[in-house]
Amino acid sequence: MEEKLKELMQELGNAINESLSDSDRIAAAIGEIKRAGYDVFLVLEATIGFNKREENGEYESEDGDAEAVESEAPPKRKFESTGKIKLTSQDQKFLRALKIAIDEEKS
Repeated sequence: MEEKLKELMQELGNAINESLSDSDRIAAAIGEIKRAGYDVFLVLEATIGFNKREENGEYESEDGDAEAVESEAPPKRKFESTGKIKLTSQDQKFLRALKIAIDEEKS
């Protein structure tokens, strides 16, 4: 990986961490949890993707072929479901706490 890209990715990570650390709302929520007698462990996962843009406005695809695209538009991505996932009871509790509905199939 290019050294400049590593530096930019590190700077992005630092910016995200700093914005979370400086958030009064997050600090207040964590403080409430601590006052309720709990220890707090906050682990966030971010997926950051990037494509190397060529000088001529083309993006290199995963198979190495170049695709012409408008210089202002990012490449279009398609996402497909890969199948079913298994949720633990903790996963289900967490999603319910976030008010995320879960469609459960009856076996």
